[in-house]
Amino acid sequence: MKLTKMSPFALSMSVFLSVILVRLFTLAFYPLMDTTEARYGEMARIMVETGNWLTPMFDYNVPFWGKPPLHTWMSASSIAIFGNNEFFMRLPHWLAGLASIGLTAMFAKRIQINTLNSAIVLASVAVFSVSAGAVMTDMALALGLTMAFAGFYLAWDGPNKWAYLGFIGLSIGMLAKGPVTIVIFALGAGLWLFWEYGFIKCWRELARRIPLVKGFTLLLLTSAPWFILAERATPGFLEYFFVGEHWLRFVESGWAGDLYGSAHDNPRGKIWLDFIGAALPWTLFIPQIIYRSYKELGWQFDSQTRFLLCWMLSPMILFTFAGNIQPAYVLPAAPALALLLAKTRKEADQKVLLSVAMIIPALLLISLLFIVPSKADYRADKRLLSDRDQELPTYYLYTDSFSSRYYSNGTVKTVKSPNDVEQSTAYYLVLPKDRKLDTMFTQNCEQVSFTKRRAMYLCQASQTNS
Repeated sequence: MKLTKMSPFALSMSVFLSVILVRLFTLAFYPLMDTTEARYGEMARIMVETGNWLTPMFDYNVPFWGKPPLHTWMSASSIAIFGNNEFFMRLPHWLAGLASIGLTAMFAKRIQINTLNSAIVLASVAVFSVSAGAVMTDMALALGLTMAFAGFYLAWDGPNKWAYLGFIGLSIGMLAKGPVTIVIFALGAGLWLFWEYGFIKCWRELARRIPLVKGFTLLLLTSAPWFILAERATPGFLEYFFVGEHWLRFVESGWAGDLYGSAHDNPRGKIWLDFIGAALPWTLFIPQIIYRSYKELGWQFDSQTRFLLCWMLSPMILFTFAGNIQPAYVLPAAPALALLLAKTRKEADQKVLLSVAMIIPALLLISLLFIVPSKADYRADKRLLSDRDQELPTYYLYTDSFSSRYYSNGTVKTVKSPNDVEQSTAYYLVLPKDRKLDTMFTQNCEQVSFTKRRAMYLCQASQTNS
């Protein structure tokens, strides 16, 4: 059947399936990239290898205190069941994205917004599509916050059992990224409450409509035990995580206390530019969304629109005051953006919506064919290490990479000088491509592999030690 002869529903469904399945298809066709994906992938691999499912490890015997373990549990569970490769490492994050889409569609149906259009828009938001299949913390956080906002709104004018969905969502967010989950939610929900009811009445309504005591008890019972056990296993975790990661990282650009790299140093307010870029192509429609929403009810927003606007803006409002930010921090805004756009779409706009939705999967396929191959060698050491004899030791001169650890199953070693190399057997030596081989390594060393950033040499055993 020709595409032009499909029914409107069939055409919309085919576009939705194309968007999500293209993302699923791409998961296996490029390596885990340094630094984020390879770092979290290696942590998942170590978790499975060591059997330590309590504390994620940055390296062997080096606990990772930067984030809670949910994202590591997700990838580790998948590769433990199915096998360790890029597809299964990323699959749980794609499934979390699919769950976010399903939850957003369910919420849309409950509040009488076009369900399928909400799903199509969300799946084709650039930052959502990229994150749905990236080994990162952000999709689990987005899922938790979607549950929190949807549960809160449905409980407000309906059965308060929906509030427990919201508190479970906050618990998921706590285990995905920590207290920032509660701050983002409180900003969005709080701004809406003040907008709707004023500063005094909103508190009475909140206490009347939301089971706060039972809800927070549920939140604590489902999230606090891990934090307590993690502190007992590695003392010092709570201070670093809550004070360092959630205060000093926020107020100090380039925070020097980061144990696992270097903090990002960006101008205050840059998060709004990140939002415009990361939520393309749909941020181009925000002026139209606001105009239509405001005009429809006699130049004022209805309560539902106000809620979705507060939800969408909450991550940017929070991170306006932070310098340590990344574009993925805007991800929790994507479901609200999708709902706002679906709410204001007219029937005559459908062809435009479907055409725009195909931009992101098309760009993903183009990137896979023309951009990723060149970036892969620069951002990952998979190809560099693929042809080596795994029985021989591999040394990185001065510094290794997360991808080198992952693709060597944690066997590479870093050396600072020739004296650190065990030269009684043949070995591989890896160093930056633009650096000449040290004169003390030149005996019987032959380049066997190279990429855009590194070269690997096979060095024979030293005669003096043979």
